[in-house]
Amino acid sequence: MIKGIYEAHLPIKDLTRSMAFYEKLGLKFAWRDDETAFFWIEEGKSWLGLWEGEEHKISYHPSLQHIAFQVDYEDMKNSLNWLESLDIEAVPFGSRTSVEPFVRPHQGNASIYFKDPDGNSLELMSFVDVPEKWKSVSDKKSIEEWDEIIANQYP
Repeated sequence: MIKGIYEAHLPIKDLTRSMAFYEKLGLKFAWRDDETAFFWIEEGKSWLGLWEGEEHKISYHPSLQHIAFQVDYEDMKNSLNWLESLDIEAVPFGSRTSVEPFVRPHQGNASIYFKDPDGNSLELMSFVDVPEKWKSVSDKKSIEEWDEIIANQYP
């Protein structure tokens, strides 16, 4: 029945500023009115709604102000450079101090985090093939560590 996400929404303070930010990320503008704008994440499949209003003042919580955009693993390897080329600063996740992309073997994904102009949490995320013996490992691994693990797994 469910085939994917149709739409997600974020609260923002300044629609014009936020529209420029999401266009810089490469999202395609779909439409806008006085207080909202929509951008295609996957054209014809899923989009992101930006809602200008006082709600942007709500204290951050990932259930309210977080979006993860799917990318290929090969793109994940270059994600920090890509964000820097757009003058977007990556931020550490949780208790991590590094902003570098990392792999969660037990979840089968890799991530890097950054914020939009209103402090909404944004993430680039990719699926990662995980060998069976690593599927219960919850320690986060840097991309470099993970690639070395995989290279040594399949020499």
